[in-house]
Amino acid sequence: MPNNMRKSTYFLVGIVLGLSLAIGHSVYALKDKQDIPFEELQAFTEVFSRIKSDYVESVDDKQLIEDAIKGMLNGLDPHSSYLNTSEFSELKIGTTGQFGGLGIEVGMENGFVKVISPIDDTPAARAGIQASDLIIKLDDKPVKGMTLNEAVKLMRGKPNTDIVLTIIRDGESKPLIITLTREIIRVKSVKNRMLEPGYGYVRITNFQSRTTTDLLKAISDLQKQDKLEGLILDLRNNPGGVLNGAVGVSDAFINDGLIVYTEGRIDDSSHRYLATPGDSLNGAPLVILINGGSASASEIVAGAMQDHNRAIIMGTKSFGKGSVQTIQELRNGSAVKLTTARYFTPDGRSIQAKGIVPDIELSTLSITAKDSNRKESFSEKDLQGRLSNPDGEDDTSSDANKADKKESATLAETDFQLFEALNLLKGLYILNQFKSG
Repeated sequence: MPNNMRKSTYFLVGIVLGLSLAIGHSVYALKDKQDIPFEELQAFTEVFSRIKSDYVESVDDKQLIEDAIKGMLNGLDPHSSYLNTSEFSELKIGTTGQFGGLGIEVGMENGFVKVISPIDDTPAARAGIQASDLIIKLDDKPVKGMTLNEAVKLMRGKPNTDIVLTIIRDGESKPLIITLTREIIRVKSVKNRMLEPGYGYVRITNFQSRTTTDLLKAISDLQKQDKLEGLILDLRNNPGGVLNGAVGVSDAFINDGLIVYTEGRIDDSSHRYLATPGDSLNGAPLVILINGGSASASEIVAGAMQDHNRAIIMGTKSFGKGSVQTIQELRNGSAVKLTTARYFTPDGRSIQAKGIVPDIELSTLSITAKDSNRKESFSEKDLQGRLSNPDGEDDTSSDANKADKKESATLAETDFQLFEALNLLKGLYILNQFKSG
């Protein structure tokens, strides 16, 4: 081995061992002691040196090490990943709720990008992108072989620029070619309107730090319009977001008790979240809509409401992402997104790769084309390398009245699930009136 190569290898061994020792002091000290895998590290450095000396082209040391780190994290589960400095910067921009892009929540499946759900009022949603769509090409670049972060970076860009997506969709005989124009994505997480006098509707598109505050304001605005006899909370195609947002939304409807708890290998990843007194609806009936695009934080809310018997869950089975990721910044400005815990509903249920099963399931045949998740063909359990479920059970008259009837007819034609939820809500109100009378 050339002398400079030997020095490079020894230097790398020093880096790897230094990292291992640092991890040993900062993490292993909190858990049961683990031996440093010297033989495996030796194999790693040998592969590194072989690449440096024998590969057909010269390879940058930094790129080799970064690729090794990415491979290490990608081998854990679909939600853990390495973010270099530029990717970490992009992530921070995305969490501000405003960025240039298409408006798609995506995941990785067998080396391709799969759509978890489109975000409301974005280019993706308007173009008819659907949950479970498989993106195989971005412009003229095949997705196969890209990391998820690389694909997301390509989809983001300056507003008013185009990108061509080649998509495979279940039921279509050939790939779909869809041209989208990027725009500033301003994610408004809470929307509300009155469906009929006394019956409100709130949709949460994703969970942000302000979602709880926005939800309470939305309910207050509806209550100013009319006394709320019931509310529909729409979490369909909501891919999740901030854990505290899900806890806060659940707390808005529960007076006391456990909302969710998390369990991980270290103390910092194990938490119990409890409700505080107060019900924003004062006990009025609540119906929650979910579907296969409802993931993570959405499932925390649905699971909590179901276990507390506070709401009727309606729709189709949810995605089944029962894990918690934390972003941990590294010294060089990069970061790791690491799955650190599983979460459990108040009754101790894990929905990992299993999902929330609605109290009332609606046949997918009854859902109109506007419900973009009608096929229900893609969920957490379909992801390669995903975490197992710890339970070992991975799944599976007046003018006003005329206007109301017109609205109901429109709902029946355009959103069957919402139409049925409204009918159920009216029935729950009548039943409560009968009981109290």
